Amino acid sequence: MLYAIYPKLYTCRPVAAAVSFCESNVYPAVIVLMMVLSELFSLEMIVLWSYLVLAVLSILFTKDSRGVLPIAVCSYMTLSRPNSTVWFLGSTVFDDPAGRAQFIAMVSLAVAALVTHLVFSVATQKRRPPRLLSGFLALGAAYVLGGAFSPAYGGKTVLFGAVQFFSLAFLYVYFRYTLRWETLPEGYLPALMCLVGVGVFVQIIGMYRADEVWTESGVLREQLFTGWGTYNNVACIMAMCLPAPFYFAVKRGKGFLGTALASLFLAGIALTQSRGGIVFGGLTFFLCACYAIRAAAPRAARRVLLALLLLAGAVALAACFFTDTLNALFRSLLRAGLESSSRLEIYSACWKTFLQRPLFGVGFYATPGFAFDSVGNFLPPRAHNTYLQLLSTGGLVLAAAYLYHRVQTVKLLLVRPTAEKMFVLLSVLALLLTSIVDCHFFNIGPPILYGILLAYAEAAPRPQISKTPRNSRPEGFCL
Repeated sequence: MLYAIYPKLYTCRPVAAAVSFCESNVYPAVIVLMMVLSELFSLEMIVLWSYLVLAVLSILFTKDSRGVLPIAVCSYMTLSRPNSTVWFLGSTVFDDPAGRAQFIAMVSLAVAALVTHLVFSVATQKRRPPRLLSGFLALGAAYVLGGAFSPAYGGKTVLFGAVQFFSLAFLYVYFRYTLRWETLPEGYLPALMCLVGVGVFVQIIGMYRADEVWTESGVLREQLFTGWGTYNNVACIMAMCLPAPFYFAVKRGKGFLGTALASLFLAGIALTQSRGGIVFGGLTFFLCACYAIRAAAPRAARRVLLALLLLAGAVALAACFFTDTLNALFRSLLRAGLESSSRLEIYSACWKTFLQRPLFGVGFYATPGFAFDSVGNFLPPRAHNTYLQLLSTGGLVLAAAYLYHRVQTVKLLLVRPTAEKMFVLLSVLALLLTSIVDCHFFNIGPPILYGILLAYAEAAPRPQISKTPRNSRPEGFCL
């Protein structure tokens, strides 16, 4: 912000050095590394305070919010297993009064800094309103009105609806107004998502460190979780990262490298042992591979096919020579099979709830679903299906608002398609597909990524998809 007020400030060497660091290729990698270390070694307080300082310095001294972008993507995934407020309520750093006070202070300062920057940017720049704003506002209003005129409607459900809207829309609006997308190196966000995918893969390996995971009969998948999510939540984020490597197969001819990295992400999804993640993550991988083969240059497309053949061969060899190890590793997953884990009963109850109150639904806290014990019991039961959640929670009003928003996003992503838009489309599709059997769209972290991805698709238009020569060189921060 200070650039617009005191341009001469940037002749100062310390300020120039700070700006150079925030705009460097190494900066996103440092932010992702801090995310990984925080989750593995319970360094949340150190890392989150560091993130806050870096974000504020970026807001004050850089020309836009580029330095905030990697932090916004990674902050949610810093929470560690020992500090999970869902599984270890009462014994985490956030249950300590000093820790809770620090966390509240960090969140308050971060929100204040971001809102101040947003207001300053809106006041000093002449930009058209974001294209998806009306759809987000309609969805937010319907969230808050969910359950209106029902006995369960009250301040708590209004607050949770507002939090849901904030997680979906705030960073979308913030980055649309504060980030000069045209100055970002081509492929910046896909490259960042590649780094995040690698970081989350390391966290998945870290989930297996816990003693509770290993039993005499094999791995117990119910004990696979991080501080920021269960195995299902981790699989969703990894599935959203899957399209990023294929972007570089199309845009930069990195057919073999991109497919190999995406295969690593697919292996990470398998290791989460999330059934929905494996099914819909595998479907996302298939769609990404088909897109890459169709849209990449011929040589890159052949390398995608070669990498896929090698992947299939590696899977076949592992199945033949490591059968006992794989059985022990995935025994609890195989035991679960196609059992619905009470989902079918919840889906039936949600439908009946919708029929009882079809217009506004019953609100978040009266919607049938899986309940989790958490701080203040703030997380409501969720239906683990986006569409039944919409109907039961907000009725036809919320379903109509969601449909309006979805029509806007489809129009944005499919009209004049580019490689950037296809990357976003496939990432969003991964979220929506995995949310058919889970509650990811009504959590906090995935909607944050969702909003950022849509801002990128809207603000970073590129030429029509074309086959890129293999020797084309990437610009700036790219694979």
